[in-house]
Amino acid sequence: MLHGFPEFSYEWRRQLPVIAAAGFRVVAPDQRGYALSDKPRRRCAYRVEELAADVAALIETCGEKSATVVGHDWGGIVAYYTAMLHPDRVDKLVILNAPHPAQFDRVLRRNPRQLLRSWYGAFFMLPVIPELLFRAGRWFAIRRILQRDAAAGAFTSEDIERYVEAWSQPGTTKATIDWYRALAYRRPGSLRHLWRPVDTPTLTLWGDRDRYLLPELAEPTAEWVPNRTTIRFPEASHWLPHDEPDRVSDEIIKFIR
Repeated sequence: MLHGFPEFSYEWRRQLPVIAAAGFRVVAPDQRGYALSDKPRRRCAYRVEELAADVAALIETCGEKSATVVGHDWGGIVAYYTAMLHPDRVDKLVILNAPHPAQFDRVLRRNPRQLLRSWYGAFFMLPVIPELLFRAGRWFAIRRILQRDAAAGAFTSEDIERYVEAWSQPGTTKATIDWYRALAYRRPGSLRHLWRPVDTPTLTLWGDRDRYLLPELAEPTAEWVPNRTTIRFPEASHWLPHDEPDRVSDEIIKFIR
């Protein structure tokens, strides 16, 4: 189970015990650069190929040939790339509010509304300033984003303190923003040679009140994800695992059984 930005493995705190109790072995890592994981200094270490290779290696390290890969936000993007670059490692795919790279590219070029929603990506390209802003006031800006967007009570004060502790690990702020920089500082179109149809059975869970992603991104074309089922949550935000924790767990269990 792969977390998104700006979270860490704690994102899945409500799903892990439920899925494990249903009889499944569940692993939720802090992805590269987050919380207690290593934080390479070079930006190229956070390219999507490296992140997907981490997932494939983790599955092997756990003694498995393949696994169901679940991802939210950036974790969903990494899950897609894992399925494209290491298809033999992925049995099934569960995506929560994350676009298929080809679909995102298509929508971004054709719909200026998505460009406006992705404004923060351009801000992250600035040197040093994003890191300074995020650390100001004990990560006030990020805390406010989580508490403003999600359903009431989705993040308790205790949850927020766990996030602050994770963000406070040395090097974490720069490393997590470098995920965006590693993607943006590439030659235009250079990732397209990595895009391949995902034949793996795929379940998409989508909160329609996503402030950052247009609803049309929930539906990649059959050209790219032919074996796909989509379940929409009309009242949920981008932070779907927190807004609808029980339903998310139930849908994942039903899909992977």
